[in-house]
Amino acid sequence: MACASCSTKDGSPKGCKNNGTCGTDSCNKLTVFDWLANMSLPNGEKPFNWVEVRYKNGRKEYYHNTENLTLSIGDIVATQAQSGHDIGMVTLTGELVRVQMKRKNIPENIEEALKIYRKASQKDIDIWSEARDKEEPMKVRARQYAIDLKLQMKISDIEFQGDASKATFYYTAEDRVDFRELIKVFAREFRTRIEMKQVGFRQEAARLGGIGSCGRELCCSTWLTDFRSVSTSAARYQQLSLNPQKLAGQCGKLKCCLNYELDTYLDALKSFPKTDIKLLTEKGLAVCQKTDIFKGHMWYAYEGEWMNWHKITIEQANEIIEINGKNKKVASLEDYASNLTEDTKTEFENVVGQDSLTRFDSPKPSNKRKSNRNRNNRNKNNKSKPLKTNNDTK
Repeated sequence: MACASCSTKDGSPKGCKNNGTCGTDSCNKLTVFDWLANMSLPNGEKPFNWVEVRYKNGRKEYYHNTENLTLSIGDIVATQAQSGHDIGMVTLTGELVRVQMKRKNIPENIEEALKIYRKASQKDIDIWSEARDKEEPMKVRARQYAIDLKLQMKISDIEFQGDASKATFYYTAEDRVDFRELIKVFAREFRTRIEMKQVGFRQEAARLGGIGSCGRELCCSTWLTDFRSVSTSAARYQQLSLNPQKLAGQCGKLKCCLNYELDTYLDALKSFPKTDIKLLTEKGLAVCQKTDIFKGHMWYAYEGEWMNWHKITIEQANEIIEINGKNKKVASLEDYASNLTEDTKTEFENVVGQDSLTRFDSPKPSNKRKSNRNRNNRNKNNKSKPLKTNNDTK
């Protein structure tokens, strides 16, 4: 997948000319533009010697540039790993790296900080590319091995280290899984060091990416970094139907976008009275049936007359509740509902010069009806003409 400006064709980018992984790995998660790149540092200031390096599926790490290499965004570098080295792409340099590290609570003065060895040579890149090409067929085989061992887990992704000495298997599972036998099978079949890493369902969706029900790329795979818990109360406050199929995302959990407008709804609901408060009237108790947060209306029905709803505003509802608090009753809800004028007439104007939207509603007359009409007309004409007799022929 690629962004709208890339217009990739056959895996080669045509728009932004970013000869990276546009053809296979989108435009990467949270790609940052360095606005300070063209600005010179004040006198005596040394450039910040930490860089941000990105790996597969948007995974980013921060490394200490101890060799003082001249690095820029897009350079392929060999970085330190627990054993061997890894290959990644520089995504950020300079003072913006300091800001990112401060935001993620990563200290600058670490004795065991990982380092950048060198810029990647062509040999390093070839080994790295060959290892990346093995990942997809390995994932298919790994899933089959897990199924054969009857393990309740899903191998979602595989990531090779840059020197092809280790493969990290990312998996998701509902419960704890004993995969010791599976690691033995992987090591015997794939001939490399194996590391198993469990991720959540939201993290899996963020790594793999996809298109949401809104038609856009998933938020978790493009810009969302912090996963906040989403509960069904968010849907209740927004008066959404509690349908799991509509509220769940591709990860199987509740959609993260349910939290986007929740604060606005909560602020709007502060002026609404509680729905469990009954209104005291001379005609009887009135119970809340429905609320409209956008228009500020509430519908009440008398006990025993559940089919007849009366619409009032939230100001009128609060006024009635205040009167009830003084041990007084109002006459009826009809007095308040009659004062609520509503303009139900809606006029639509044809501002784009299009035809009527209902032009396709009325069915076209069929050919059979036309043929029947023509046949009837012929019969009428024939009846109106006098019949020829033998005398006429003479």
